[in-house]
Amino acid sequence: MLGVILVGLGIFAPDMRAPLTDVNVNLYSGLSMLGFGAFLLLMARRASRKKS
Repeated sequence: MLGVILVGLGIFAPDMRAPLTDVNVNLYSGLSMLGFGAFLLLMARRASRKKS
């Protein structure tokens, strides 16, 4: 859920940047959170299939 919020902020409010960099930190950290969450969800589904 936090990843979705950060991606939304990164897309719709790109002027909110970190003070010491020009990189859109909200967008990149949100995308990495979404990717990691999808990976964990995939691993959990694979593990539950092997048990049954």
